[in-house]
Amino acid sequence: MGIIWTIIIGFLAGVVAKVLMPGDNEPKGFILTTVLGIVGAFVATWLGQALGWYRADQSAGFIGAVVGAVIVLLVWGFIARRRTP
Repeated sequence: MGIIWTIIIGFLAGVVAKVLMPGDNEPKGFILTTVLGIVGAFVATWLGQALGWYRADQSAGFIGAVVGAVIVLLVWGFIARRRTP
């Protein structure tokens, strides 16, 4: 159930992250928003466990997933900016 919960929270976090950080270099579309949020949720879970905020059996909550998605969106923006001439 932990992975399913992370995916659901990740999707919602991706939507919130795109609303918080609009821009030209952001991923477009439903699928990329979902992937952005899911990756953000996994990043937040991994980072939280590495820093000792979460136990090994815990995943990031909604706010942590939004922060993770914003981090992933920032990285995406830097990469997209470098690739455009």
